[in-house]
Amino acid sequence: MNSLYLLSSNPEAAAGEGAATGGSLLTTIIPFALVIGIFYFLIIRPQNKKQKDTQRMLSAIKKGDKIVTIGGIHGTIYTVRDDSVIVKVDDGTKIEFSRSAVSSIVAEGKAAVEEKSAEGKAGGLKLFGSKKKDEAVDAVVVEEPEAAAGPSEEEK
Repeated sequence: MNSLYLLSSNPEAAAGEGAATGGSLLTTIIPFALVIGIFYFLIIRPQNKKQKDTQRMLSAIKKGDKIVTIGGIHGTIYTVRDDSVIVKVDDGTKIEFSRSAVSSIVAEGKAAVEEKSAEGKAGGLKLFGSKKKDEAVDAVVVEEPEAAAGPSEEEK
């Protein structure tokens, strides 16, 4: 009842009270803005990025790529059309899928793999490790089958 009296009889007190509500309005808006910002950076932005990556992957599908569909079917791309792909599942079995049904590309076609291996041999950029580390790994892989075969004639 006291606040009603202040608002109706004293305009200066009413202006002071309005300023107080303006301050509380700001403290109410700040948490909402923070929540919206958190949602944007944790949910909306990563989802948009994932959608763009998926669209790039679907547009880069080519003949010979090994894929997995959303339903879990593994196969090799036989033909690429505008909105669909024909997937070779077995020797004589081909199934037509919508492009959007492709979940992931497991391995690229032979032509793309050959191009990348040629780039690597031509001195392309190595992303992981140096050439010495790669050679050491190759040496271990080459020596491993010999060790599994048993002792060599030199060791006897």
